[in-house]
Amino acid sequence: MSVHIEPIGRFLLAVGVIVAVCHLGGLLCHRIRQPPVIGEIAAGLLLGPTLLGAVAPSLQRALFPEEVLQAVGMAAQLGLVTFMFLLGSELRVDHVRGNGKVVWALVAGSILLPFLAGTGFALLTRPAFGTPQVSTTAYALFVGLAMSITALPVLARILADFRADQSFLGTLALMAAAVGDALAWAALTVILAVTGSGSTGELVLRSALALTLVLLTVFVVKPALRTLLHRLPVNSRVTVPALVVGTTAFAATTEVIGLHPVIGAFLFGCAMPRGSAVLQRASAQLRGFTVSVLLPLFFAGVAMKTAFDAFGTAGNWLLFAAALAVATVTKFVGASSGALLAGLDRARAFQLGALMNCRGVTELVVATVGLQNGFVNEFGYTVLVLIALVTTALTGPLARLRAEEAPQENHRIPMKHGGTFHVRQD
Repeated sequence: MSVHIEPIGRFLLAVGVIVAVCHLGGLLCHRIRQPPVIGEIAAGLLLGPTLLGAVAPSLQRALFPEEVLQAVGMAAQLGLVTFMFLLGSELRVDHVRGNGKVVWALVAGSILLPFLAGTGFALLTRPAFGTPQVSTTAYALFVGLAMSITALPVLARILADFRADQSFLGTLALMAAAVGDALAWAALTVILAVTGSGSTGELVLRSALALTLVLLTVFVVKPALRTLLHRLPVNSRVTVPALVVGTTAFAATTEVIGLHPVIGAFLFGCAMPRGSAVLQRASAQLRGFTVSVLLPLFFAGVAMKTAFDAFGTAGNWLLFAAALAVATVTKFVGASSGALLAGLDRARAFQLGALMNCRGVTELVVATVGLQNGFVNEFGYTVLVLIALVTTALTGPLARLRAEEAPQENHRIPMKHGGTFHVRQD
């Protein structure tokens, strides 16, 4: 006897399976001292057509028919924009004050070299990774940006797991990652604004609208939010709904402009006042459901878009190996060189080079934006996903800092070429 399941039932079943499998993968990775996000992403890949679809194609089609995938994708977009709001609201670049020399040296080294190398690599590999939807310049700029990403939220989680988030190296890495993330999303906004489809007039209009939104956010929305959140009681019931409304409104606005919804969500998050008890409580409530339920749906969506069947030739495996080498080596060399130029000793500089290689969820978001906007094809997207997995998996073992790098209270670290580095806790 066949069992008929209505579409809503199929959707709910799919959500339950995705959340359960992803969290099981996260727990397994946590047991082996790897970031849970690695297991969650890998578990999502198991549910995709390349793995589950190859072993049990009828089961995979029954669990994830096209209409269910569309519904899961919509829910995943909500999770993605909420996550980007949280990322923006928690971004702290104010700590750079007093530590500008060493932080900016690390940021410059960890971004410029992989960006330039990634751009050059992209120009050589466009037939394999690119699409005819965008120009060669836009494609190369996007790949260069993707190669230079450091995932702030995953890096923070890794350092916290090893109780190194308040250590000298941990503090420095997090500050540099925060500045790098802000620059990366700003750069992605510019790339999306100036490379979209349409006439020159439409591109100018899109850029002008994007700039207007940024200015309104900085000079109107941000002061208004500071005043409103200061007046609200900590346990106000309207805070979370108001933040969701603001996040979705900003996300929808940037979508209408011709950018990507994650840009608007991130911008709205950046407008949040720092140190607000009301915001911290509301963010904690949002984070629980977003990270536990909605982000696994995004990971599953990533799995459904990966094209592992494209790795059937030795040539494509070599392309992946080359892309991985370019991403990891240039990031390590660039970050380490920046740290050395700022006056750090070689051992600390090399550890920072390893830490700044963490890409995690941020790389997945950037890769998804690239696929949706035609910057990369499915093979290029899959390569970026695998780079995110491999580099994040390597960061955990390399983040086991030496005993002398244990957490310390506010202190100053003497630099090799003179001066000090101040570790702040607030």
